Amino acid sequence: MEWMKKFRSSKGFTASEMADKLGISKSLYEKIEYDDRQPSRNFMERFKKAFPDFDMNIFFAK
Repeated sequence: MEWMKKFRSSKGFTASEMADKLGISKSLYEKIEYDDRQPSRNFMERFKKAFPDFDMNIFFAK
């Protein structure tokens, strides 16, 4: 998910920092960012809690 990398970079976070902010492992975060794994509902809930103003519809766009 290229947009996730751009979003993370725009916030000034490393992958490790983003994973910490979401309360997940760096490995899981990177798998989702590199599109090796689809985000779970739990991941999306954590993302929305960490970034409440973010438009979550991007998760469903292909």
